[in-house]
Amino acid sequence: MSTAILTGQPVPGSPLEGDLRSLGFDVRVASDAADVETLLAAVPGDQRIAVVDARFVGHVHALRLGLTDPRFAASAVPGAVTAKPEARTELTRALRATAGTAGGVVTLDALPHDIATAMESGAADVHRPDLGTLVATVPSDPQARNEARQAVAAVDDEAVRLRTAVKSRDGFFTTYCISPYSRYLARWCARRGLTPNQVTTASLLTALIAAGCAATGTRGGFVAAGLLLLLSFVLDCTDGQLARYSLQYSTLGAWLDATFDRAKEYAYYAGLALGAANANGDDVWALALGAMVLQTCRHVVDFSFNEANHDATANTSPTAALSDKLDSVGWTVWLRRMIVLPIGERWAMIAVLTALTTPRITLVVLLIGCALAACYTTAGRVLRSLTRKATRTDRAAHALEELADNGPLADAFAALRLRVTWLRPAPVLAFVGGAVVVAVALTAPYGGPAVVAAAALYVALSGLALIMPLKAPLDWLVPPFFRAAEYGTILVLAARADVNGALPAAFGLVGAVAYHHYDTVYRIKGGTGAPPRWLVRTIGGQDGRTLVVVLAAALLPATDFTVALTALAVAVALVVLVESISFWVTAHKRGAPAVHDEGEPA
Repeated sequence: MSTAILTGQPVPGSPLEGDLRSLGFDVRVASDAADVETLLAAVPGDQRIAVVDARFVGHVHALRLGLTDPRFAASAVPGAVTAKPEARTELTRALRATAGTAGGVVTLDALPHDIATAMESGAADVHRPDLGTLVATVPSDPQARNEARQAVAAVDDEAVRLRTAVKSRDGFFTTYCISPYSRYLARWCARRGLTPNQVTTASLLTALIAAGCAATGTRGGFVAAGLLLLLSFVLDCTDGQLARYSLQYSTLGAWLDATFDRAKEYAYYAGLALGAANANGDDVWALALGAMVLQTCRHVVDFSFNEANHDATANTSPTAALSDKLDSVGWTVWLRRMIVLPIGERWAMIAVLTALTTPRITLVVLLIGCALAACYTTAGRVLRSLTRKATRTDRAAHALEELADNGPLADAFAALRLRVTWLRPAPVLAFVGGAVVVAVALTAPYGGPAVVAAAALYVALSGLALIMPLKAPLDWLVPPFFRAAEYGTILVLAARADVNGALPAAFGLVGAVAYHHYDTVYRIKGGTGAPPRWLVRTIGGQDGRTLVVVLAAALLPATDFTVALTALAVAVALVVLVESISFWVTAHKRGAPAVHDEGEPA
């Protein structure tokens, strides 16, 4: 239960008390300014508290946005201010500071506004939501009150609530083919007490059933798989819209939404591979694994670039300026969003191709589309990095270092601190090391010493690449190069083993490692830092895992290599899943924010 303290009795006919109770507040009325502090002190410390001007006139949804959003410790709209337990001290301080500036005598008039202003002048960060056409005001006389009530009546806040439940930036397919009706499904769920996490779980289960249908290898199974995949995507849109519609944000929900998207898509790739084998014995595991590798590397490019430039100063670029100009031309916006093959377009394409063609055709088209999208986005980011004059911070460099995921072997080389010119730039070292190990694994005799030597060189270069802070314009390319090297090596060696089960085992291993890398990204985005170093050391780091896979291929027969890949996949999955689930389930206790995806369409 939350508590709202009204600064006096509302005017006759005001719906304010009922509106606050409908939002879950226990309403208490203060008789004077001193009584506000008395009532505030009586509220248990683990409750949210709000101070609301009794003269407030506005939409219920304006109050909802200003007083109930769980993502912010303190929020305010005209005439109301709220604080979660972690900001209660600041609210109390602001109330006393307001009293002090008035010589100890404070009237109730404008008290919430004065409290919010005092909190902002102190250590608190007070969130002020963009209300748009919604009304939230404190009229000073009967005429102003009448005009405010007319303004409230002129705007349908439920329509605004539905419209703003849709993500502000999304792909063409999602915007025009899904969101026009999924928002109503979100409202239906809200009115029946369903939570976003429940809808997210339903989306996952639907996608897993779709993957199972694809695995049957029958035409009916493929058609059902395509339809269920689209239904899963509808539910995937609905969970976010439900969170925005009802402001049911949570740290756990943000993690579930992000990780389940990857799990659904990659499980579906596996279903296609199983379906091809069951349909006509076609082995497309290499294509399925290649699609997962490419899609994961695309995401790492996005994450690394964004982290590198998250708080860069003097962040200007002619390329970015051109993009901003193109945004004023409507059709170019949608074209550029479709070119990157975001999740809506990608899943729609996969669903249609699954139903109408074969798994091989589906995966080949997917690989081509993702490759073109990767070239487009990466080229644009490289151009922006080369043409912008930006000073990157220690925080950005540290984030890139964490995304690199180097283990103890690479760290040993980094500890040498060889500050010589040829060790820069870092992306060149990362690219050369990765290219060498993948190329040698692809061309040299399978299991030969040349691959082991190439892997050892890669480990050394991985460490040397991180000797200096990653602050150069293109240093954000280091983590993607590492991902491509590790995943690519596993893919090539599993394919060259040429035994049953090697590629599926490699698929499982890359999936487990990719989960760890996505988990690292989501923790950094949430401001909680990367997974602990003991976890990275336990699973070897990207350099250690690459070397272990290469040694397994060199020392073991091909059939035993499959067993080694399987064992490594299981071990990595168990360690990272246990630690990750434990972290995210208890993250809210550590104050981890609920960082929901509001702009990433891929």
